[in-house]
Amino acid sequence: MGLMTQDQYVESLRDGRVIFWDGDKITDPPSHPNFRVPIEVAKGDYDYDNPEKRDIITYETEDGELAHRVFQVPRTEADLQARIKLAHNMSMVGGVTGVYMALLSIKDEVAQVNPRYAENIEAMYRYARANDLRGAEVITDAKGDRSRKAHEQDDPDLYLRIVERNNEGIVVRGAKFHISAGSLVHELVVMPTKGMRQDEADYAVSFSIPVATPGVKMINRSFAPAALNEFDYPASSHHSCPEALVIFDDVLVPWERVFLAGESQLATVFARSLGLWERTMGLVAAAESAEMLVGAAQLVTEMQGKERNIAAQNTIAELVCYSEMIKMGLDYACKHYEKTPGGMIYPNVLAVNAAKYYYAANYHDMIRNVHDLGGGLVLTQPVEADLRHPEAGPYLRKYMHTRPDVDVEERMRIYNLIRDYTADAYGGWHQVTTLQAGGGLVAQRIMMNQLFNMEGAKKKAKRAAGIREK
Repeated sequence: MGLMTQDQYVESLRDGRVIFWDGDKITDPPSHPNFRVPIEVAKGDYDYDNPEKRDIITYETEDGELAHRVFQVPRTEADLQARIKLAHNMSMVGGVTGVYMALLSIKDEVAQVNPRYAENIEAMYRYARANDLRGAEVITDAKGDRSRKAHEQDDPDLYLRIVERNNEGIVVRGAKFHISAGSLVHELVVMPTKGMRQDEADYAVSFSIPVATPGVKMINRSFAPAALNEFDYPASSHHSCPEALVIFDDVLVPWERVFLAGESQLATVFARSLGLWERTMGLVAAAESAEMLVGAAQLVTEMQGKERNIAAQNTIAELVCYSEMIKMGLDYACKHYEKTPGGMIYPNVLAVNAAKYYYAANYHDMIRNVHDLGGGLVLTQPVEADLRHPEAGPYLRKYMHTRPDVDVEERMRIYNLIRDYTADAYGGWHQVTTLQAGGGLVAQRIMMNQLFNMEGAKKKAKRAAGIREK
């Protein structure tokens, strides 16, 4: 099929998928108002006619075909940097399609257990690339009582499981939570949420199926209402993207689409593979948002005439340090990349986890700093409709004035940006996803403890203390 046009992408969503959202059952997403902004966001990944983006979002495959760069397997540092640049120019729909890189990164390990599964991974990747499809990362189970294993739950379906194996494939039942952009992609790429023991073998399952597969249903939630004013909601009005609870109601998965079906020793390998690329892409977004927040903090400070205030300067310096540390962590991870046996390179795993931990653990303190600089107007500033009102508007222009070189409307826009991005619709989503996307802080702590060269550090400490090795 080759590269899709934006119109073809929109039409591809008319495939009979079943979605519930705000009490509506939606079978034709492009015609529903809730999808207006999300589809506009997703269409940007198919903007191949834009000469400024074409080289960023496309590459030439080994077969000489043009494909979206989200499918390019990094084999050099330049390839890896091109992928980072792409992430700065891609929607969440493109971002979650990085799930194919996760699968390819473990293909060699999978082949050692079951070569058929490894072949399926390669074939699925090539199929998605050739048809310019997008795939969602489908990993987090309902989990039920967290103190019990998957097979010990009151309801055995609280973790996605295999309920039948036959000549055609496997039949699965269960649900997956927090599936970003699930309703906007073409393929649902399922992985186990954690390592599984031998007695949990039916829960060690991975596969890819079309979103419109019989038995698949999605219940959506978004951080923003369908129609928001751009003046009052400068972030939410442009970035809305639904999260889905995906239900698998006895879904048949053909064998050629299965990547794991009971080999519990591989469950941890699959579960961990996704974290690296998701955290890497999260760092790209973090670097962008942190720099923007520094700019917003500086502007709101200048607009109040406080740019020479020592306390304000100190607070902004903290924000600058936060922003630069994220960028340096991402840069280090890419420059000190690692490599699979098959020649695929990927960011340094320890560096990515450390940088993601720093970003997430300090995010809320940085938001506190921005709020401290902005003050109460972050929440109480009136809306655009009042600014445009013939009677209320003049009062706002009079009392929102600070000095001659500050435009009142621009000042209001900066406050709206801070509120929307940190304390309202988009901000609420950010507050949670900063911690939870790619695994919570505990997940990064575990990875850092496992990957850090602790023996080397202990030897250095012993040498410094004058302890000789026995």
